[in-house]
Formats: sequence, C-alpha cells, structure tokens
Amino acid sequence: MRLLHDLAKTHASFDDPNLVSRAGLVPVMALAQRCGLGDLAGEHVTITSPAGVNPALKIPCLVAGMAAGADSIDDMDVLRHGAMTEMFGGIRAPSALGSFLRSFTWGNVRQVNAVARQLLARLASAAPLLPGGEVVAFTGMDSMKKRACGHAKQGAGFGHTKIQGKSLTIRGLNALAAVVSTPLAAPVIAATRLRGGKANSARGAASLAAEAISAARQAGCTGQLVFRIDSAYYSAAVLGAIRRGGARFSVTVRMDPKIRAAIAAIPGSPRYPRPQRPPASTRRKPGQAAE
Repeated sequence: MRLLHDLAKTHASFDDPNLVSRAGLVPVMALAQRCGLGDLAGEHVTITSPAGVNPALKIPCLVAGMAAGADSIDDMDVLRHGAMTEMFGGIRAPSALGSFLRSFTWGNVRQVNAVARQLLARLASAAPLLPGGEVVAFTGMDSMKKRACGHAKQGAGFGHTKIQGKSLTIRGLNALAAVVSTPLAAPVIAATRLRGGKANSARGAASLAAEAISAARQAGCTGQLVFRIDSAYYSAAVLGAIRRGGARFSVTVRMDPKIRAAIAAIPGSPRYPRPQRPPASTRRKPGQAAE
C-alpha cells in the first residue's frame, strides 16, 4: 500500500455530520452547567464593547474548546465539527470568540478570576475534588514563561526561564499560578495572574497568595493550610499576606551573613563540622573489596 498523493497536497478533516469527535465534553460541560459556569459568567463579567456581549455563552465555549485541546482561536472550530452542534447549543464561531477575548480589559480579567474562584468552590461541593482538606491542605505558587510567537502579541516580552535545567531567554508571556492540593488529591489551580513579559517572579505575588488562600478556603480546605514557595517570594509583603490569611508557610531562604547569624543565635542550634576526607591509608582503591 502506498500514498497516491504528495503529503503537502493532502488534508485530512473530520466532517462526518453524524459523528462526534469530542464525546468526552458531555460529562465535562454537564458538570460545568450544574455548577453554574454560565450563570456566574453572566453575573460577574460585564464588557462594554459590542463584541463582549453574551459572556454567559462565550466563556463556557472557551472552556469547552480548551478542554477539547484547542490552543488558538482557530482551533475553537473543533466545537462545530461533526454532530457537535446537535449535542451543544449556543456554540459561537471562532471569530466571535476571538473578538470577545480581544475586548477584555484588566478589570474584565479580574472578573473572570472571581468566576473561577466561585466555580472552584462549587466544583468542590459537587465532586470530591479536595478530599481531606478539612484536616490539612497545601498551596504553592510559582511563575512560568509561556512561549509566544509574533511581534504583536500583547504582554509578551523576553525573560529568563529554565528548560531541562538550562537557563534561557525566550520571548513569551509571564504567568504566575497558584495551586491547592491535599495528601489525597492532586493539585488544582486556585489562582492565576498574567504579568508583563519582563516582570520579576514576585510581582503581584502577595495579592495572588491572598487569592489562593481565599479560593482554598472557599473550596472546603478549612483545616491547616501550608503555603510552599521558593526564595523568589521571600519578602515581607508575600509572607505577610500568607500570615494574614491564617496559613503557615514553608519558604526557601537565600543564605547570607544575616541569615547565618540568625541561625547561629538559635539556642541549641546544631553546628555541623566541615566534612573531613579520611586518611589515605583507610581509603579503598577502585575495585578493592571491603574487609
């Protein structure tokens, strides 16, 4: 068997009107509808632009598209393949969804964040999302660099990141995300923030920490809450926000003379001697068995 056409001239598409390519969206969107995703969007999101109408329909469309694997506006057309329109109503074209997103202001983004926090709380009530949260739960926060293409991409900029342990400078979006988990549950996203491309890791971290703690509490994590962060967030603003939220924290601290002096001043602080190399007479040669 061999191909009859050159690959560059071949295009495969899913166009059978009687089949559904993403049947897994049925339980996902059923749960979202039961938890009131569309109602929350219609209640909290208000966009003055003419393209911003019907957030109660368009935001669920965007959620469904991302759950189906779409990572661009054009990919949102996956919602209209095959018999998808026979299963879901209110599907909007990719162009309409793109215009909707481009009409967002910073205030609208914050409105969507409020929708996400309330939806997380409702999901936790409708399903065992964070079991054991009434005893102990963990939150964590870190920044990430999302690569972006195109010089006109709003908010994109060059910044440092690590890929496979190597420090690189790439052009992309600078996101800050916080998660919440329990000893019995995998992490779920509690809060997100998008900053300018050159923003440092700690920019906006204090307010995001407060939002993550609030989201965790609303989602049923009423027990001990431990916030884990690395040294990029070691600041009075971030740790103060965590303490005001009633959580404990575990943070990596850069070792400097002040930190060393503070550790040495702790009563009973262990003082470990520097490691000593054993005498040459007691060292084994390669391949020599122990006595």
